[in-house]
Amino acid sequence: MSVLAYNEILPKKIIDYSGAPYEVLSAHIFRMQKRKPVNQTKLRNMVTGQVLEISFHANETADEADTDRMSAVYLYSNGKESWFSEEGNPKNRFSFPFENVRDQVQWLTQNTVVEVLTYEEKPMTIKIPIKVELEVKDAPPAVKGNTVSGGTKLAELVTGAKVNVPLFINPGDVIRINTDSGEYTERVEKA
Repeated sequence: MSVLAYNEILPKKIIDYSGAPYEVLSAHIFRMQKRKPVNQTKLRNMVTGQVLEISFHANETADEADTDRMSAVYLYSNGKESWFSEEGNPKNRFSFPFENVRDQVQWLTQNTVVEVLTYEEKPMTIKIPIKVELEVKDAPPAVKGNTVSGGTKLAELVTGAKVNVPLFINPGDVIRINTDSGEYTERVEKA
């Protein structure tokens, strides 16, 4: 564990704050008139999902959380929980509350390998690839002259997620999605 100065508490870092692991979502260092600099941060508790706004002053430090990573396989979600198993060890199963991982799980199909962050050997959250390829399950047909909406339509993917796609996308097409923004990036040619 390393100690971070106030100006080293930056986005994507995971720190120990009040005895719990927090991910730094945003950080803004500024100085108000003749005062000392302040780092205004937004932190998300990796256990509960709670978001806090905390100011770190020039004389304050934070401990970097002692986290590890492991590979896991996505199994299924049942509405209340999302279940995973350690890759290569299917007997080691664990779950996350569905509300905490909903934004990531919507882009996963069964048996997708993901990265799990662990804190004190307990799974905390999942990290998924930035881009995923998913098949379009349902897309309304393109109507000639229907470009008032910018030439896009709402398509449903095999995972149940809905995304705006160009008019030329049809059911059965495989498309690439940016999981950070939830936006269509391109159609993938079938091999």
